[in-house]
Amino acid sequence: MIIMARIVVTGVSEIRGPLIVVEGVSGIQMGEYLEVKLRNHPTRKGRVLAIEEERVIILLYQGTYEVEKNEIETEFFGRTMQLFVSDDMIGRTFNSLGEPIDGLPTIYSDEYRDVNGTPINPTSRVYPRNYIETGISTIDIMNTLVRGQKIPIFTGSGLPNNQLIGQIIRQARITEKEDEKLVIVFAAMGLTADDYIYFQRLFKETGTLNKVVMFSNLASDSGAERLLTPRVALTAAEFLAFDRDYHVLAILSDITNYCQALREVSVALETVPSRKGFPGYMYSDLASIYERSGIIEDSTGSITLIANLTMPNDDITHPIPDLTGYITEGQLILDRSLHNKGIYPPIDVLESLSRLMKDGIGKGFTREDHPSLSDQLYASYAEGLDKRKLAEIIGRKELNRRDQIFHDFANEFEANFTNQGNFHRSIEESIELGWFLLSKLPRAELTKVSEEYIEKYIPKEEGV
Repeated sequence: MIIMARIVVTGVSEIRGPLIVVEGVSGIQMGEYLEVKLRNHPTRKGRVLAIEEERVIILLYQGTYEVEKNEIETEFFGRTMQLFVSDDMIGRTFNSLGEPIDGLPTIYSDEYRDVNGTPINPTSRVYPRNYIETGISTIDIMNTLVRGQKIPIFTGSGLPNNQLIGQIIRQARITEKEDEKLVIVFAAMGLTADDYIYFQRLFKETGTLNKVVMFSNLASDSGAERLLTPRVALTAAEFLAFDRDYHVLAILSDITNYCQALREVSVALETVPSRKGFPGYMYSDLASIYERSGIIEDSTGSITLIANLTMPNDDITHPIPDLTGYITEGQLILDRSLHNKGIYPPIDVLESLSRLMKDGIGKGFTREDHPSLSDQLYASYAEGLDKRKLAEIIGRKELNRRDQIFHDFANEFEANFTNQGNFHRSIEESIELGWFLLSKLPRAELTKVSEEYIEKYIPKEEGV
């Protein structure tokens, strides 16, 4: 580790929410790591948030509760915050500061990384290819997750997003040859105690703990510390992917809690607010997180990012999902009406999108018929929903025979394809199920697939 000159200052001039203000100090850098020593309290960590001549504004990650101005000694380290990294992190649980909270010993390593990451030269990025199998048909077939992609899950309050995340963590796999090189880095922000227990139990009972690195920030923890959680997690992900050649699936949940903490700090900083009180720099702040995923030259590893966020009032135009949609490469949307029907996972395949899907499926990746099968399922399901809306007005019996077939197809698609429960389906099984559903339609209506595929993959006994 690089040793630089340290500066120690006693006392502060102001305490403002999670911020403290130190005056009469020079030679400090933006983002500099520091520690605050308090009388009768453990040392707290922080970073420099703003500099105004010799006035330094500091963000304390563990908050400023029970802090007295004249009892503070601040030590500036002349560097940014760093995380010690090692292969031994796999299977462990840490807090937002990278400290173990699983009762096991501290990890010692000679390697460390800046938690802010290193900007990736765009010319060094490799275009994402190939896929990660989640075992969920509506994702694997209709919105395939491509290695190196960044994609959010848009959910609403009360929807089973944690169950879906747990299922993805449990079922995620790549090719058999490479599967031992798949690692999950899970950053939980604002997690309730019940949800934390749920995930810990899930990891242990399903045997997935040995491939998960978890960074946990509970709802009872400091909001300021929440701002550090995704950066520490992605620092570990970058080390595992680009230094150790793992394929890393990084899951960040819940981005909404992160953004609310960002708003809390911006209010204390007296920043001019933007939409709904969120800071105007929220877009660039989120981009600094999301853009740390991808594949770079001279590395066989990759970082694929799933960002879970709760849409306030199910409003997809809210600033958090809106800005996230501009940065990421698609979205998976959980639908409340599907959930109310008892369908799990309630993924709305028509509103969801994977912009990189076409580059990670088909011959040489999944199966040759996958792209055209997906297109046909989309088209047929969309038409079936149109016929369902018409039937709600005039009744199913008033539909003509063709419209009734598509109406019934939409119902069967939701009942058998979307509604798979908490079980794993391989991509091969999902593709076969898709062809089985298409066999219910007249062959003249299968305009998105070739005659060759129809003859080869439609079950003969089920063909129309």
